[in-house]
Amino acid sequence: MAHSQQALVETVVRAVLAALDARPGVAGFEACVCHNVLDGCCPDRMSHFALAGVDRFGLRADPSVYPHGVASLIDHTLLKPEASQGDIERLCAEARQYGFATVCVNPTWVHYCAHALRGASARVCTVVGFPLGATLPEVKALETKRVIENGASEVDMVLNIGALKSNLYSLVHDDIEAVTSVCRRMGAISKVIIETALLTDEEKVKAAVLVRTGDADFIKTSTGFASGGATVADVALLRRVVGPDMGVKAAGGVRDLKSAKAMIDAGADRIGASVGVKIVRELTTGAAPAATSGDSSKY
Repeated sequence: MAHSQQALVETVVRAVLAALDARPGVAGFEACVCHNVLDGCCPDRMSHFALAGVDRFGLRADPSVYPHGVASLIDHTLLKPEASQGDIERLCAEARQYGFATVCVNPTWVHYCAHALRGASARVCTVVGFPLGATLPEVKALETKRVIENGASEVDMVLNIGALKSNLYSLVHDDIEAVTSVCRRMGAISKVIIETALLTDEEKVKAAVLVRTGDADFIKTSTGFASGGATVADVALLRRVVGPDMGVKAAGGVRDLKSAKAMIDAGADRIGASVGVKIVRELTTGAAPAATSGDSSKY
C-alpha cells in the first residue's frame, strides 16, 4: 500500500512538473493580446466558457478598490510565545474594528478569543503541531478536536516536513488526514502549512499534491518561525499546482500593503500577518500607522 502510494505521488509530481515546465509564468495573470486585460478575464475566453455551459466565474478583484475586502482576507496573527492576555485582547479588538477574517492564536487562547469575538464577523483560527510539525498524527488529531471544541473554526496544521523529505508519503498523507478528517466532521476549515523555506521546488509540488489528496481546504506557505516566509514565486507555484478550488494562504514576512497585494496577485486568497492593521491603514490613508499588538513579530 505504501509503495503503491509512493509510486502514484511520484508519477503525479512528474506530470505536474512537466506541465509547469511546458507553461511558464503564472496561469491567469498574463495579459491577453486582444483586450489587454488579465488572460483569465479575456472576454473572448469567458464567452467561450459561457457558451460551453459555465454559469459562474471566480475572479479576484483589485484589492486597492475594496479596503474592507482586503481585511477580510487577513488572518490577524499573534503566535509569539510571550503574548499576554492583554495582547490577545487587543488583537481581538482590532479584528472587530477592521473586520479581519480571523485572529490566529496559539491553542491556549482559543477559548478566550471565542468569547471575546462573540457577535463579530472575525472567527478564531489556531495552530496544530506547531511550529515543527513533528508530533504524532493521533496527537494532532486530538489537539484539533480540543481546539474546535474550545471555539476554533479554522485550524492551521504543520505538515511532517521530515517525513516529506524522506519520501514517506503514506505517513505525510495520514498525518494530514488525521487533522482534516476531524475538521470535516466538526465543521472547521483546515489549512496545511508546508514550510516552503525548507523545501525544494520539487518538494513543494509533492507537498501540494499530498495536501490535495488529504482533502485540506487551504495550503499555507509558512509558520513564520523558519528561516524564511512566503514569497511571490512560492504562492504562484502552489496556486498553479493546487488549482482554483483550493485556498492558498501566504504567511510569514508579509509586512506591508505592497507585499500583501503581491501575494494576492500571485494567487493567495488568505494572508497570515501580524501587521493587518498597518496593511489596512496603508490602503485607506496611504501611510503606515504606529506599531500595534503584533508588529514586533516576524510572522
